[in-house]
Amino acid sequence: MIYKHFLLFLYRFKMSAAVRRLGCIQRHLSPLPKQPLMVQQTMSGSTRASATNQEALQFLETIFSTPDLGVLALESKCRRFCEHYKSLPSGDKIPFLTTLSKQYGVNQDTVIQVARNVVNAQEKGEALLLMTEERLRHALIPQYQQLFSKIGRIEGGVKFLVDMRADILTNLPGVQSDDYKAHMRILQQTIRDLLALWFSVGFLHLQRITWQSPCDMVQKISDYEAVHPIRDVSDLKRRVGSYRRCFVFTHGSMPGEPVVVLHTALTSSISSSIHSILKTPTFSGSNPTATPDSTTDGDVDEKEDLARISAAIFYSITSTQKGLQGVDLGNYLIKTVVKELQNEFSGITQFSSLSPIPGFKVWLVTELNRIINLKDIGEDNDELLLSSEIETMRNALSIPDHSVLKTFKDLIQTHGWLQNEHICEVMKKPLMRLCARYLYIEKRRGFALNPVANFHLGNGAVLWRLNWKADMSMRGINQSCGMMVNYRYYLQNTEENSQKYLEDQVIPTTPDFRSLLEHTG
Repeated sequence: MIYKHFLLFLYRFKMSAAVRRLGCIQRHLSPLPKQPLMVQQTMSGSTRASATNQEALQFLETIFSTPDLGVLALESKCRRFCEHYKSLPSGDKIPFLTTLSKQYGVNQDTVIQVARNVVNAQEKGEALLLMTEERLRHALIPQYQQLFSKIGRIEGGVKFLVDMRADILTNLPGVQSDDYKAHMRILQQTIRDLLALWFSVGFLHLQRITWQSPCDMVQKISDYEAVHPIRDVSDLKRRVGSYRRCFVFTHGSMPGEPVVVLHTALTSSISSSIHSILKTPTFSGSNPTATPDSTTDGDVDEKEDLARISAAIFYSITSTQKGLQGVDLGNYLIKTVVKELQNEFSGITQFSSLSPIPGFKVWLVTELNRIINLKDIGEDNDELLLSSEIETMRNALSIPDHSVLKTFKDLIQTHGWLQNEHICEVMKKPLMRLCARYLYIEKRRGFALNPVANFHLGNGAVLWRLNWKADMSMRGINQSCGMMVNYRYYLQNTEENSQKYLEDQVIPTTPDFRSLLEHTG
């Protein structure tokens, strides 16, 4: 009966970050014995009192037992924690964090007792119930969250937490103990929730980067570029030169550090090739026929002809801090940049991305292997290629029907289809159809499987156009067989599109894109 009342209370008492932790205590409605402080489980699950864990416990005890007797004492405690963590060898950081997450998280005994008090208080008046609910809310806050909140107030504290969360995200998959992994997951979620508050749009500063910007900032733009790596100084100068805009978000707690970077090309139409953008610094960059070898150095300081600019192409967006993963910054940056460009160029009427399709080739080869294996054991219920595509490939390659799938896979894996223009043309239709299927039909929990698609669709963009031979660099070929996609932002519809996608998983697209999906299930 108590359990039932407790669940009813949970339904009524919705709390933000704390509500995730209530699930952890539902199975503990009987008193639990206190866990011995000095005996720890290793990440492999065996028990041992290691010197590393003992040192971590002793240090953490000095931190959490020190009272906050003023601003100076508080800052001193926070700095001691930061300096101690940064001084640890990389191999000792995760054991330290697992000890922190388990011993200084939520006190489950306290939570269970206060939860019982909430159930009992329901019959004793609204005032007592509200007071008891507040105690429960406070009990559900991990001890380390209070410490992290204070660390965020000291100089360099926010960057420290960003870097510490990056360590957790990097090493979390290697934690073997399910018990420790659960505690570590809550630890990183707690830091993420704090960072999401501190990195809300009101605390971010938009900054345009040009060749005249501070050298260290320009260098970081080059170092952090993850979508289309910058090759040399000339390439970097083109990316911040005429008919280009490079914007970053910075944060007051991380001066001189770009948090997220957006590269934009200013053109007369929506670009269908990344080579036309990266290889040509002037307005000729809108030329869709440019190839990887058609480099034009041009004048990166060329005066921009405003009358010719009618489209803004977002061709690279990079989050520079792994510790901010899961904190939505790119969406805010795109919206802010759109407003900035509208103020600067009244003639811009088209906003679109030119996006890579990471994961398509891996997905396709995996699907081909699955279907080939099914055929080998006599199961033939799932087709990847259409009968017309099989016939075309059979005739073009002079191979029997049963060899088409394996040959198709081999051509993709060895890049053999690129060596012959005729074979390349034969491969175009099935590859574009399957890529359209990957972007539009393949899902993860109801949302687009491809992470870049999920990002832009969540922002309210339309799955607008799939582009053949749009990125013929080795990176582009390995990612997506050279294809790229435009996600177009119709500003008057972005809010509605975003809501439909996030609530109902509806993907807005165009008739031309849907035509690629003909006969695809």
